[in-house]
Amino acid sequence: MKSQSIEIVNANNIMLAARLDMPDDGYKATALFAHCFTCGKDILAASRISRQLVNQGYAVLRFDFAGIGGSGGEFADTNFSSNVQDLIDAASWLRLNYRAPELMIGHSLGGTAILAAASGVPEAKGYVTIGSPSEPTLILELIGEPSLRQIKSEGYADVNLEGRTFRIKEQFLVDITENTVLTSVRKLNKPLLILHAPGDKTVSIEHATMIFHAASHPKSFISLDKADHLITSKADADFIADVVGAWSKHYIDNHRG
Repeated sequence: MKSQSIEIVNANNIMLAARLDMPDDGYKATALFAHCFTCGKDILAASRISRQLVNQGYAVLRFDFAGIGGSGGEFADTNFSSNVQDLIDAASWLRLNYRAPELMIGHSLGGTAILAAASGVPEAKGYVTIGSPSEPTLILELIGEPSLRQIKSEGYADVNLEGRTFRIKEQFLVDITENTVLTSVRKLNKPLLILHAPGDKTVSIEHATMIFHAASHPKSFISLDKADHLITSKADADFIADVVGAWSKHYIDNHRG
């Protein structure tokens, strides 16, 4: 496997730190991976799934959203809409330098974002969500009522998310309430694979059900059994990669052009 660090300049002239993983002997298709909320491209789920897909012939691009990890910008100045634009910009980089992403994969809110970005990546032949909310407003629950009150009264709050502190401004709250992703799902008309653990304590499986009902066929819904939300088990990450690889063959290998 070949792996290289990439720098992508987004629409706001912010550098996005990215990594492109590729097979040694060419690739059959390209994939774009969107990480979970506040996580980063190098979290186990993103890196393990990407590398396993490389073993199946994919070139996989994963990157840090602006304000996260090695990317530039301030997290407080980002929002769901900027994440969606970052995805479209990353897809454009792939389009210009290799091939537009044929497979779009997103973990947690990253999965919600790939669905919202679908109109900006017309070449994609399949979409995969992993433990994803049906709407970005789920983040309001993670922020919590006390912090939400502070944001509304003071304009911002420093919020603890997964053991790290992030500054969230009022513009972030306004943005997520204005995005209706299920509307994008109803217009998707592309193959969709939904992966979700029934016991996910961060994003309940009802979100997967709502995405499934909103989508048109062909669509598939596969249980991740006892996997946790962040997919911290290598075995669970490998299972996801195997399922995605097998599912995508029909839509990518057999439907080129």
